[in-house]
Amino acid sequence: MGISRPSRPVLLTTAATAGALVLTALAPGSATADPTPRPAVREGSPLGADRAAEAPEGAAERALEDTPAPHLGGDKGRDGYPRERKLTAPPENPADKSMKLGLTPYHGIAPKLNALQRLGDRVSVEIAGRSAGGHQLYLVTVTAPESAREAARQERMRERIENSPGAAARDKAIKSSYKTPVFINNNIHGNEWEGTDAALKLVEKLAKAKDGKSRSLLAHNRLYFNITANPDGRIAGTRANANGFDLNRDFITASQPEARAVRHIAVAKQPAVMIDLHGYVNGTLIEPTTPPHGENYEYDLFLKNSYSNALGMEAAVNGLGYTEEKDGVKPAVIPFRDQEEGWDDWPPIFTPQYMPFHGAVATHTIEFPMQVNNDAYETQPVAELRRRAAVNVDIAGAAMRATLDWTDRHRTSVIADQIEVFRRGATGAEQVPVSEETVPGVPGIGPEDVYTTEFPRAYVIPAGDADGGRGQRSATAAARLVDHLVANDVRVERASHGFRLGGRTYPKGSYVVDMHQPKRGLANVMLADGRDISDKVSTMYDISGWSLGRLWGASVDSVKSGDLDGVRTRTVRAASRVGYVAPHGNLRLRLDDPREIAALNSLLADGVSVRRDRDGSAVVPSSARRAAAAVAKKYDVAFDATKVKGKAALHRTRVAAAVTPGELFALREMNFDVVPVSTAVLNSGFGWKKADVLFVSAGLDRGKLNDAAKARLDRFLAGGGGLVGRGAAGAALNADAGLLAVEAVEGNGDANGVVRVANTGGTVTGGAPDHSFVYSPSWFTGLGPGVRVEQKYGTGNPLVSGHWRALEDGTGGPSDAAGRACVVSGTAGAAEVVLFGTEPLFRDHPKGVFPQVGRALLSVGRG
Repeated sequence: MGISRPSRPVLLTTAATAGALVLTALAPGSATADPTPRPAVREGSPLGADRAAEAPEGAAERALEDTPAPHLGGDKGRDGYPRERKLTAPPENPADKSMKLGLTPYHGIAPKLNALQRLGDRVSVEIAGRSAGGHQLYLVTVTAPESAREAARQERMRERIENSPGAAARDKAIKSSYKTPVFINNNIHGNEWEGTDAALKLVEKLAKAKDGKSRSLLAHNRLYFNITANPDGRIAGTRANANGFDLNRDFITASQPEARAVRHIAVAKQPAVMIDLHGYVNGTLIEPTTPPHGENYEYDLFLKNSYSNALGMEAAVNGLGYTEEKDGVKPAVIPFRDQEEGWDDWPPIFTPQYMPFHGAVATHTIEFPMQVNNDAYETQPVAELRRRAAVNVDIAGAAMRATLDWTDRHRTSVIADQIEVFRRGATGAEQVPVSEETVPGVPGIGPEDVYTTEFPRAYVIPAGDADGGRGQRSATAAARLVDHLVANDVRVERASHGFRLGGRTYPKGSYVVDMHQPKRGLANVMLADGRDISDKVSTMYDISGWSLGRLWGASVDSVKSGDLDGVRTRTVRAASRVGYVAPHGNLRLRLDDPREIAALNSLLADGVSVRRDRDGSAVVPSSARRAAAAVAKKYDVAFDATKVKGKAALHRTRVAAAVTPGELFALREMNFDVVPVSTAVLNSGFGWKKADVLFVSAGLDRGKLNDAAKARLDRFLAGGGGLVGRGAAGAALNADAGLLAVEAVEGNGDANGVVRVANTGGTVTGGAPDHSFVYSPSWFTGLGPGVRVEQKYGTGNPLVSGHWRALEDGTGGPSDAAGRACVVSGTAGAAEVVLFGTEPLFRDHPKGVFPQVGRALLSVGRG
């Protein structure tokens, strides 16, 4: 390319198999990666043939609770520092997995924090929320004492930086006395433990320090420590939380309470610098990353600061004196400098890739080197595990201290760059492409590192029927999307009059996202279509496509240019409620939104008589108006008047689910009565009277069932039990049981993203969006008699955004899938079957696509 850069090994495989990242390098000097795609990695942890999700229902209930964000005292400057809070220690848990490593068990954290608060006047502890498993999340602040008045002054400066960045850039008080916020996030993967212990040690050291350097550090900075972001996983020794979620994939969806807690910290504290402590990569991996880089960042400011801080952390880690010969510890690695691809910052789902949208200008994943989880945890002697864990604690501490030193030295320029991020957003300024000229001091920048986007002037989320006839379904989805944007600190306004913009007319009540706002990058990363980056790199670390604008069920219009001055709006704090029940006649509930599916299931659970209309919607008799009013309020859905009485009766559907954690959670979100199953559960004598329908996507292999279990399953299907299958596991069970006459074709297993689809308007996909999500996409050919096509992939290239290449032999790519059936249904004997080649419940994310599964379960379930 004509660019001088160091000879860099290539990252071939970054499969996060339950936290163990496998790095395979080519010889130095190699310029390209092996194009063979790595196996798909679901939710951070492949489940395996007998590993279907089995999270407890209580964890889902806690995660789904619509609780307000915790008040982190002083968000509005009402309290000064310190803010001592005596924590109640949980009961001792001898099963806590961290103890085997000689690390602090979760039940030991609260007593330590209580003791640290008593050491002086620098340490404060607050409760940032609760985990899905019900455990408290501890946010520790370390800083020099502040009166309530000074804390309020700091908060005014913080707000000015975000909301009036032009004035903030000229504010001498901000330059001289604003405390730089630094956020250190620990243990977000529960079986990557050591960041927690390093943080506790550092907090204790800072609490006791008498030297001038420490005093100056705390006088000019606020240090925030999320002690353990995943206490459920810390205790259980699992990567995931109690719901089976990889929390470091949840930051755009925020389905889990732990991710929402970090989101609230990001909004309330506005960190300028953050690091996220992980394991295990040898040598210690310190971001910034390889391409592709997120196109919505102010990447020139981000790269300048992140690379500089990375060098300091690298020196500190290597300076500890560990060697490969003596300790098994290799020198630290900076992917931007040392690798070509495979460790990217493209998706905004990781903590360090989410934080820049809230103004952080240096963020890093740090992967300490010595593996102590998974097989190592079970096979290595305790003494060796503790040696390794101690090394990791030492390295994590070095990275933390180096980051604090770097921030303190550069705090003036760091805050100036944070202000500049917000100024560019507020004024609609163009991004600055990275180059050796725009980011001096960072070697090896080439055209492969340049990713920018063209921000629209605004996004409009139409109200009412302005979306082409989808009506109230869109209103319910729009309200959810708007509330989600507001929770992420994206500014949303609502029109008080009808208006015309971008050549279209919109009614009163439409929502407007003016893209001249400080957090335009976050607004755009959520609402834009994204980009097809299949030709940019051969492999990606995780998903490559997402779009709330396409996948969350609301209509979202991108307005490239236009004058917003004539649009009369008011700022939205929360979306307007859309719940409604027609005053007369029978009631129609469209089943085009997950909240509508949840409302229906609530009515059915209460014994309300409901029938299905021919378009797939639900008809509720006028006699049940009071019950409809209750669920309309709870789920914010609309019941319109109808004269029809409906056809077949709908019944409460009991689902036996062999699925991924994200799917299990989404089913519960839609209020289905779910019993988790797997190959092992069926072999142990599962009673099929508990179920009306079987949903299979993971962890159930008919070929591995014993004879009795196989016979019971076959009798269930022959007796009218329904089957909904997704992906390879669902298609395999359909074939093994001799049900629908279809041939399932698997595409590239590494492919994922947002795809165009065409719906046939049947029971399953009636009213569905014209986009869906795929991960390891598949499709169906050889359709036999009676097989109905519910949905097809779009013609041409169906991929809108993401990464989908053909395999080495030229097959499995998007051109092979184009126009092919991706959702099919039909009857096989007494069994109704629906098969999905898409992934409509992926990580609880594509909300607007959920109803396809909900409708499928309701249509095939016996009752």
